[in-house]
Amino acid sequence: MSALLISSLAWLLLGQGIKYVIDQGFVAQNKNALTYSLGVVLGVVIIGAISTYFRFYWMVWLGERVCADIRKSLFAHLVTLSPNFFENTRTGEIISRFTSDTTLLQSVVGTGVSMALRSLVMFVGALILMAITSLKLTLLVFIAVPLMLIPIRILGAKVRTHSKLSQDKVAKVGSMVDESLHEIHTLQAYNHQHISSKLFTQKVEAVMQQAKRRIHFRALLIAIVMVISLSAIFVVSYIGAMMVINNTITVGELTAFVFYAVLAGGAIATISEVIGELQKAAGASERIVELMQTQADIVDDGKIELQAPNKSEFALQLKNIHFSYPSAPKRKVINGLSFDVKEGQRVAIVGHSGAGKSTLFELCQRFQEINSGSIEVLGHKSTDISLDNLRAQFALVPQDAVIFAGTVSENIAFSNPSASDSDIRSAAKMAFADEFIQQLEHGYESELGERGVKLSGGQKQRIAIARAIVAKRPILLLDEATSALDAQSEQFVKKALEQLMLEKTTLIIAHRLSTVVNADSIIVLEQGKIIAQGNHADLYKSSPTYKEFVDLQLVE
Repeated sequence: MSALLISSLAWLLLGQGIKYVIDQGFVAQNKNALTYSLGVVLGVVIIGAISTYFRFYWMVWLGERVCADIRKSLFAHLVTLSPNFFENTRTGEIISRFTSDTTLLQSVVGTGVSMALRSLVMFVGALILMAITSLKLTLLVFIAVPLMLIPIRILGAKVRTHSKLSQDKVAKVGSMVDESLHEIHTLQAYNHQHISSKLFTQKVEAVMQQAKRRIHFRALLIAIVMVISLSAIFVVSYIGAMMVINNTITVGELTAFVFYAVLAGGAIATISEVIGELQKAAGASERIVELMQTQADIVDDGKIELQAPNKSEFALQLKNIHFSYPSAPKRKVINGLSFDVKEGQRVAIVGHSGAGKSTLFELCQRFQEINSGSIEVLGHKSTDISLDNLRAQFALVPQDAVIFAGTVSENIAFSNPSASDSDIRSAAKMAFADEFIQQLEHGYESELGERGVKLSGGQKQRIAIARAIVAKRPILLLDEATSALDAQSEQFVKKALEQLMLEKTTLIIAHRLSTVVNADSIIVLEQGKIIAQGNHADLYKSSPTYKEFVDLQLVE
């Protein structure tokens, strides 16, 4: 602000210097006065240039800083939202708000606001000096001001509306790019390139059509303001020239007045242009604020912090659980489910697809909120335990292993960032991943690429198992962790998991007979209900659903 005021005052003083040069130098034909005044004018220009440098530097830095802070806040908020939000919102849409929307705000704060503030100071200063130079001519200029406010008010709102619509369409383009590139194998396997290109072209053209409407209103706003402001300057200059002829004002005063009038007109034109930018940014900021104000479905109001080792007779107790997804509230996914899991016990869960097995894992970790009933973890209600602490009791190995873009070490240590190199290597050996890791170009420091594209399915799974091992958490959730492994690797990993599960409570979504046979207890789910529970031998005799499951496995 200091640099802004100094630079603006310097350019305003330039008008007085011009007036002095003309009246005391040219008109009076005084060489000394001319030399002195030109020297002063040059000094003022240098001061203005230096202060302009600092104004520009600090304002652009401010734009970058604001953009960085918004991105940090936005990301910190997003990672707290529940899976429901991401199921209903496309990833590309969110990425668009991170990139194009925040970049637009950066441009406006760093450049637009700077120009607007400078133009505002210049406009006010120019008006004051115009009034000092000639009050009559200044009053004539004021007639044009209300005429300029009308288009700014009407067209500015149009620009804002179309800017938001334009950003929404840009987000849809981003969503399609994100989706297509992530699923490029499927896209090319079904020769969908040409169809995808046509769909993409349609979306891009929709963005272009929306942009044309926004540009039309913005250009119209600038043009109208320029016509009004410059017309006012020409009319006032003509009246001023008549006053010089009548000796009412001097040539230097008229020149200074016109200089200030041009400054004021230029300032108004700049402000009108910046208003268009601000309206565009307002549309982007609405989208960011909308995302920031999205509330998490899961309210973290638990106060209990479980300390390891936290011993309890039961690791998990589910009591009369009822659950429906918010998107389909009438369809019960879990319906009156109750069972206990003792510490150190190994429980297998079997059932047809859609029986509610994976949902059960989500409920245990409180990724979804149950409709009624209660879940107790290590002797405490899950809602009474802080969310971070609750999830710190579980180590999850999903059926589709998740690999992040990073090194092998970073992926294994993802569950426990404080893990030492020896912990990471030990976990990899237990998961029988060490051998193939050593064969990678840089061993444990090898980059795995986005989503682990450099690994086979079985290798990804072993990395995920190593991650669960290094987490050192009391309860294991295994979504048939060996399903993606070849026969040899499966045997190795099963031995490692056997050692791991000796000291852990384990819930296993079972797809393979070998997993079921070794379980302490087997739960058979159907449409969210327990229809049978017991050991393998008893269930094979008493449960038709379980018998069907086992017989299919034996046939295979």
